Amino acid sequence: MSSKLKVLQIIPNLGYGGAETGCYDLAHYLPENDCFSCIVTSGGELLKFVDKKKVKIIRLPVHTKNPFLMIFNSIALVFIILFNNISIVHARSRAPAWSCFFATIITRRKFVTTFHGTYSFTNFIKKFYNSIMVRSNLVIAGSNFIFSHIKNNYSDYLHLKKLLVIFRGINVDYFDPSTTLEVEEDNLLLSWGLPRDKKLILMPGRLTTWKGQELFIEALNLVNRELGHLSFYAIILGNDQGRDIYTKKIKRLAEQYRLTSQLKFIKHCKDMPLAYKVSDLVVSASTTPESFGRVAIEAQSMEKPIIASNIGGSNETIVNNVTGFLFQSGNAEALSKKIVEVLQLDESRLKSIGIEGRKNIIKKFNVEKMCFSTYSEYKKLLN
Repeated sequence: MSSKLKVLQIIPNLGYGGAETGCYDLAHYLPENDCFSCIVTSGGELLKFVDKKKVKIIRLPVHTKNPFLMIFNSIALVFIILFNNISIVHARSRAPAWSCFFATIITRRKFVTTFHGTYSFTNFIKKFYNSIMVRSNLVIAGSNFIFSHIKNNYSDYLHLKKLLVIFRGINVDYFDPSTTLEVEEDNLLLSWGLPRDKKLILMPGRLTTWKGQELFIEALNLVNRELGHLSFYAIILGNDQGRDIYTKKIKRLAEQYRLTSQLKFIKHCKDMPLAYKVSDLVVSASTTPESFGRVAIEAQSMEKPIIASNIGGSNETIVNNVTGFLFQSGNAEALSKKIVEVLQLDESRLKSIGIEGRKNIIKKFNVEKMCFSTYSEYKKLLN
């Protein structure tokens, strides 16, 4: 059976997000199990890392919501499916999913979707557009939170479709604290202009309002009041992706609270395991629910204490007070108290949290487990 399995994944852009890295990981897992693997995408930074000997790449404008181009994509996908004798078409976003939907009806192939986020809707038309993600033969939810979201909002479209949870996973060999060198850590801190004389708080994630950078800055101001000025360093690590006004806003807020000597804004770090390694504490302060939340997973895998909002996927990925800490979402005072608490923990407690965190990720959120579960469901679908 495995030798006959041919999988086509479609994703708008192969960047560094959770959906994209999941697509990338699965694409390389399939050839190791004697499967044909193909990705259709418009481009992306991860493309340069794809092993072209194992994974076939086809470029199409599948990122677009232009209805005429979506029709063009459907026609192109029909030819791609037939030419490569594809068994399963797996879509990971709404616009390309519509193109896949019609292409799989014409070619009579199995259609799979992964529901990666809580797509917003304010009217029937937007909800209908979102519903394409549950019109497949198999609907995969990336967390129990997303599973509940689908059941609560899209049950009218599910009918007899199969819906299940396959947790996202990360490469625990890549996010491994034992793989970094001290000289690399020193060089990274030097490039950031930071000494090792104080504890470092890291907040990774793209700069956007719902990721909670404003809340984080407000909490840091409260921590200074509690512990005294210059008691820590902090890094906000992420790109604003063109949101210049928001970037200026949070930088002004940092200036207002006199945090400029403690808080640095770093746009990009090509070695995220190293960024986690040099940090003493990681924060995820999202004000709306994360569908999964890779920051919490990556921090735990790197044996770092994580503080995250008590909403969305973090409730599933963090064992509160064991592998990390949850705080009341949107509450800067609650976040500041948790930061103070963690900064004052002794080394033995921090080490215990780190060990339990990595064990949690290896057991539940390993990329190998995610890929194997998806591959197994593919085979069940064909049978």
